[in-house]
Amino acid sequence: MGAVLDAQRAVRVQWPVCYAQHVQNKRLQIDPILISILTATAFAGVVSISAAALFSFTLLSKMVERLVSLSVGIMLSTSLLHALPEAFDSGASPQKLFATLLAGLLTFFMLEKLALLRHSHHHEGDGHHHAHGHDAREAGKSGWMILIGDGMHNFTDGILIAAAFLANPELGIVTALAIVAHEIPTEIGDFIVLLNAGFSRMRAYIFNLLCSLLAVAGGLLGYFTLDRASGLIPYVLVFASSGFIYIAVSDLMPQMQRRATVKESVPQVLLIGLGVIIVLFLTGR
Repeated sequence: MGAVLDAQRAVRVQWPVCYAQHVQNKRLQIDPILISILTATAFAGVVSISAAALFSFTLLSKMVERLVSLSVGIMLSTSLLHALPEAFDSGASPQKLFATLLAGLLTFFMLEKLALLRHSHHHEGDGHHHAHGHDAREAGKSGWMILIGDGMHNFTDGILIAAAFLANPELGIVTALAIVAHEIPTEIGDFIVLLNAGFSRMRAYIFNLLCSLLAVAGGLLGYFTLDRASGLIPYVLVFASSGFIYIAVSDLMPQMQRRATVKESVPQVLLIGLGVIIVLFLTGR
């Protein structure tokens, strides 16, 4: 995301001095900067979630299965063209970042395995025959995993917003708006995955909204411990990206491959490409 990357570069240059001045001048009363951070993080989360829900539940509600392909394009391009380059551009050790990516992929594999085992045990001895693939669909494993990855991504966004506000309030506003812009297509993809996993509209909205509040938690952490927490941002980005990549490759793409006719494949490819184009357009890359 071009705007966010520019904001982050400016933050890396400006925030140490501004943060020191901010700590020196802090009084017992509530700091206006803290109020701004809390307002901006809550605003970014609620607006992006609500806008994505509006598109997903109205214009896109009758096309959930087909738009799984769009979600794949959005998640892969967000991870591979935005979040991971941002993490590796931070100066963190590539070996440690790749280790985090590996740990994330294995973690989401284990989460999926536990979800399947738990669901299988739940239906053991219930006297009902379940069609092949029933458990995988009903478990909603991809839905819970997307919520975990999205929550960590929102937490990171909150830290970035806090860093920007501590550097310069105007920079904080620009960063929050840029995050809203790039979160909307990502959240649309999330809603599509949640609906495809069996979540109701209201349940998908509530859980996504709760995940968005982690941006507020990230903002608070950034405000009080930015000097220590900023070094964790690349690793949180990589871990969240591993979840998006795992879900797209292990769960959504195999669903698409089950409909391997030319009539189904052409729209799938076009929608994956559209998802990539949306992310590229909104991130300015």
